[in-house]
Amino acid sequence: MLTNEYVKRVYDQVQKRDGDQPEFLQAVYEVLDTLQPVVAKHPEYEANGVLERLVEPERVVKFRVAWVDDAGKVQVNRGYRVQFNSAIGPYKGGLRFHPTVNEGVIKFLGFEQILKNSLTTLPMGGGKGGSDFDPKGKSDAEVMRFCQAFMTELSRHIGQFTDVPAGDINVGAREIGYLFGQYKRIRDEYSGVLTGKGLEFGGSLARTEATGYGLCYYTAEALRVLKNDSFEGKTVVISGSGNVAIFATEKAQELGAKVVTASDSNGYVYDPDGIKLDIVKDIKLGHRGRIKEYAERVPGAEYHEGCSGVWTVPCDIALPCATQNEIDEASAEALVKNGCKVVCEGANMPSTPEAIAVYQKNGLLYGPAKAANAGGVAVSGLEMSQNSYRLSWTFEETDAKLKSIMESIVAESLAAAKEYGEEGDLMAGANIAGFVKVANAMVAQGIL
Repeated sequence: MLTNEYVKRVYDQVQKRDGDQPEFLQAVYEVLDTLQPVVAKHPEYEANGVLERLVEPERVVKFRVAWVDDAGKVQVNRGYRVQFNSAIGPYKGGLRFHPTVNEGVIKFLGFEQILKNSLTTLPMGGGKGGSDFDPKGKSDAEVMRFCQAFMTELSRHIGQFTDVPAGDINVGAREIGYLFGQYKRIRDEYSGVLTGKGLEFGGSLARTEATGYGLCYYTAEALRVLKNDSFEGKTVVISGSGNVAIFATEKAQELGAKVVTASDSNGYVYDPDGIKLDIVKDIKLGHRGRIKEYAERVPGAEYHEGCSGVWTVPCDIALPCATQNEIDEASAEALVKNGCKVVCEGANMPSTPEAIAVYQKNGLLYGPAKAANAGGVAVSGLEMSQNSYRLSWTFEETDAKLKSIMESIVAESLAAAKEYGEEGDLMAGANIAGFVKVANAMVAQGIL
């Protein structure tokens, strides 16, 4: 509940201006709620209008993307880039290609990215972008033509020292390659303007695995510090079957857990013997198939239509890795009823406020997305460093840096939570730790 008058005033203004953007309002409310003790202790933030400026993007770019499909028909999509905050570095955040993309979704993602990037300790501001284009069912040639048209407009707004996009949902190695090629052609320069690139042209080892691996490093460290426990012997439920879910499954299995689910937008599979990751990789990375195929290929595995049922599977640890608001109050209650003790988020804002309240009421270890899934942007930041140095680190070097960053995020979050009377609260701690760094930079740079 918002009780601080300054915080209430700022949130009321956001509601008035952006009342048609529910995801953005949800993200802002959660952050502002946890920042109330910080604002009370630091009157200079109100004096400098830090919150008012934090919730308002520095720039919102919206543009038409016209391209031609294989049948020769002109298609038109909308493109977005929200450059939210550059107080601690160039804008940094992914591009999402999905039919649900709109300005409100991109703004919520960009707002979360400000604090997530701050938590990594790397010099990156917050931004996000994307389009309502859906690559599913499109040929490689159609995806290429769309990406080239998208980058033709986006290229005038980004740059190595200005704004460095990356991938997100439905923007993987193929899409990043097409986007990078078009930027290079338009600008006639070879720079680290995008991350998630192929290894042959400036990409970083461990970037593909980073978000999923980082999620598990974060979860393992939180378990160690707060519960004196580990992944060893635990049953884990994971949603999704993209890069985040696949590599979270891989690392959880390496750490001794048994992962029993995978899902996509149609439904989920349950394998009581543990997910066979080579088969999931073949389905999703090999030929972009549907997860239903897993049950057809693995004896004893079950396929269920609909995604929410994944949260009814008994588990010790839940790692939501699909999309925003995938766990509602009923799903959270089902998790608790079936023995879940830990929820750490691999997707962006996958739990509704009501679900988070269930976690907190029942004493679950809860790791919020902006902290738990920061591994992807952390290694993107490391890719930017490698591009600047014109060198490449080994997988082991990059992975070790990733692990260290994720462990430090747990430590920073817990320290901030303790300082402001929220001891053990990883959500409040992540918001506070990420915010204070950005807020102090904003104050130092003047009213901008």
